[in-house]
Amino acid sequence: MDYVYVTKENIEQEHICCAISSNSDVQVRSKKDWLCDRFDDGLVFIKSSVRGKCFIEYIPAKNAWIPIDAKNYMYIDCLWVSGSLKGHGYSSELLNMCIEDSKKKGMDGICILSSKNKMPYIADPKFLTYKGFKISDEARNGIQLWYLAFNDSDAPKFKSCAKECHIEEFGFVLYYTSQCPFNAKYVPIIENVSKEQNIEFKAIHIDTKEKAQNAPTPITTYALFYNGEYVTNDVMNEKKFLKLVEKLK
Repeated sequence: MDYVYVTKENIEQEHICCAISSNSDVQVRSKKDWLCDRFDDGLVFIKSSVRGKCFIEYIPAKNAWIPIDAKNYMYIDCLWVSGSLKGHGYSSELLNMCIEDSKKKGMDGICILSSKNKMPYIADPKFLTYKGFKISDEARNGIQLWYLAFNDSDAPKFKSCAKECHIEEFGFVLYYTSQCPFNAKYVPIIENVSKEQNIEFKAIHIDTKEKAQNAPTPITTYALFYNGEYVTNDVMNEKKFLKLVEKLK
């Protein structure tokens, strides 16, 4: 497999693997704008040269949009290989590229989110175990922080604000960032259907690194709460959301 490093210089010409469409698509535009603003913070985006979901996105943990204490670690935002590209060793290739780059940059290790139980959009714990990662912390909702140390350094941890995954607001409350391209399309859909159905719903757009690093949830890309308790990180369309509402009420 040949890989492409997406940069400010070529991002307009390259497809974004998690939302393959034209630049005029609201999801693609949102994601590309978010990436462009992160490149100066050290974000690296490596993707396959062919169209498909095959990429890794990582950034120094001090600049990551997640509430963790991970001094001199690299944080992997996303490692995603799926469809016809799955099963060819590309996940290992991309991870190895991240490890090699992180070591060259003098990092003490890398970390990534996973979970006790299978959750969408986060790393498979079986793959991480196979690659030598260990669990360094776990939030109350089962979301875990995994790490691979390069030397004898302090293991990364969640900040206290994110450990309990609890908020003091009632109804449905969604915390989200523009890191996930699907939010640009689906958050407005949920806002509209909630208004139509008279469902108590509030969307909180996390639009700065500082807000993300002090969020009440380990997953900041998409975290839905109901009556103060964490529910899911699965991006909701109208059908999924209404089914969830029926289940919880």
